[in-house]
Amino acid sequence: MEERLLALLRLALKYNATDIHFMMRYQDVTIEMRIDGLCRKVKAKFEDYKLIRYLQYLANLDVGNILTPQTGQFEMEVDGNLLSLRFAVINKLNYTNGVLRILNSRLKVDANSLSSVEGQNRYFRSLLNRTCGLVLFSGPTGSGKTTTLYSLLKSIRNRKIYTIEDPIEVYHDEFIQLAVNEATGFDYSEGIKQILRHDPDIIMIGEIRDDKAAKMAVVAANTGHLVLSTIHTSRASSCISRMVELGVNEEHLYENLICVANQRMMINKNNKNKVVLYEIMDQNEIEYFRNNKRNSPSFWTIEMQIRKGINEGIFEGEVY
Repeated sequence: MEERLLALLRLALKYNATDIHFMMRYQDVTIEMRIDGLCRKVKAKFEDYKLIRYLQYLANLDVGNILTPQTGQFEMEVDGNLLSLRFAVINKLNYTNGVLRILNSRLKVDANSLSSVEGQNRYFRSLLNRTCGLVLFSGPTGSGKTTTLYSLLKSIRNRKIYTIEDPIEVYHDEFIQLAVNEATGFDYSEGIKQILRHDPDIIMIGEIRDDKAAKMAVVAANTGHLVLSTIHTSRASSCISRMVELGVNEEHLYENLICVANQRMMINKNNKNKVVLYEIMDQNEIEYFRNNKRNSPSFWTIEMQIRKGINEGIFEGEVY
């Protein structure tokens, strides 16, 4: 099973797959890899039905527990590269579904190359000089929000950086990283409380999911820390509305919010490289939205960039 798993991981790395999906009905197995946002089938072998149990073992999951969905992490070396992997499994009456995610253990971009628009890169770099405030990134799953956050963080020097994530997706020796463990009551809110006691300069919150995390993010920014996080919304201005929906005091939010960005990932037709497009609201546009309660007239709207790219034959179409 180890050799078979290594072969699948080599294939996944060759085609830049982000996930390997396993669907097993009795002993019939379907294997798919998510490549450029689409699931593509891989030819399965008869003995592949053993892979799911083997992955459960590697991820330290309870193979006897077939009632509760489980998730675990482990590391594996593939041709000299140490991969960080996360395996999630769901068991039902007549099938088992597992997803092996290849976590982004080595970033290939930095704060100078996040965007193909140099003005956006300069703006992102300027955020790193701030000593306090709240920065929010939004976008659909798979659009690269975590990569954006870590690309910014790894460009910072001589400042204490703490992260709270579920799970930790990118391990970095220079950061102090905490993982959410809801089974023990250590959620985002509690994690932020503990971090604030350690005199951080910068706090990265993996995702704002509930009212407690949203309120604590604003509290952390208000007490003199630079806070970066992600939130699921379809456009930049919706981040503000979503935070208010989660119970954040609107006045406190506007006092601390310094940047909101929404991102999408596209595929370049010519070289098949992934390109990230950003819609950015700076403090002036956030203030405009506050006063007018309508979408900011951002120069970098996602829709405009996509339309322009497709018309010029640059993009294949929206992927994420």
